[in-house]
Amino acid sequence: MIIAQNKRAKFDYDILKTYEAGIVLTGQEVKSVKSGHINLKGSYVTIKNNEAYLINTHIALYEKATSLESYDPYRTRKLLLRKQELKSLIGLLKQKGLTLVPIKVYTKRNLVKLEFGTGRGKKKIDKREVIKKREIDRRIRQVLKHTK
Repeated sequence: MIIAQNKRAKFDYDILKTYEAGIVLTGQEVKSVKSGHINLKGSYVTIKNNEAYLINTHIALYEKATSLESYDPYRTRKLLLRKQELKSLIGLLKQKGLTLVPIKVYTKRNLVKLEFGTGRGKKKIDKREVIKKREIDRRIRQVLKHTK
């Protein structure tokens, strides 16, 4: 079940390859995420010391939990990946212009998973072409709908 999506990811980046990773969360964060209180806007994945981390993701405090005064909703969260995947990601990131972009958060057998991809940023011209193509397709659908 998909919990949250980063809709800007596929608009701003060409996604070359996708990966699946587990997220290390606290108990109340898991409940908050499963109830849909997660925001991937502006978040990204980095690799430090041969470990992957999810940065700048907002997970709201769970409403029914006791309030924690020291809780940081934007804290850095560790991602669980295999060593082979980490090594391939490190090699890919050394290429110029590639970044790791979170695409969606979902549950798989009651576990919270993150799908992220290696992305190359699109230029403004490419984004305009995507918008233009979408508008043309929408007009074609409208014309076909009215002719039926």
